[in-house]
Amino acid sequence: MTTKHTNDNLQICPLQRLLKLFSGKLKPEIFLLATKSSLRFNTLLREIRGANKQSLAIALKDLTEADILERVVIKNKPLHIEYHLTEKGKSMIPLFEKMEELL
Repeated sequence: MTTKHTNDNLQICPLQRLLKLFSGKLKPEIFLLATKSSLRFNTLLREIRGANKQSLAIALKDLTEADILERVVIKNKPLHIEYHLTEKGKSMIPLFEKMEELL
């Protein structure tokens, strides 16, 4: 792991960014559920113990902005939003599987 220091800002190594991205209780659980099927907000609220609307919305936003999840608006009635793993997210599945083997 390398950490780069510049005069203007501090850049952390890619592994630290990845660990920070998946820090917290909800994001790893969201990722795991996304590997199995598409996700809907209210379903996640029911399935993740201790999740509340605000923390779930923030976690989904973070994963979407990091291009791990894709937010898709389904215009069928009733209108709803689903989240799917992006190609980048799918490419992380083997990494997490390897990490599970270590434990």
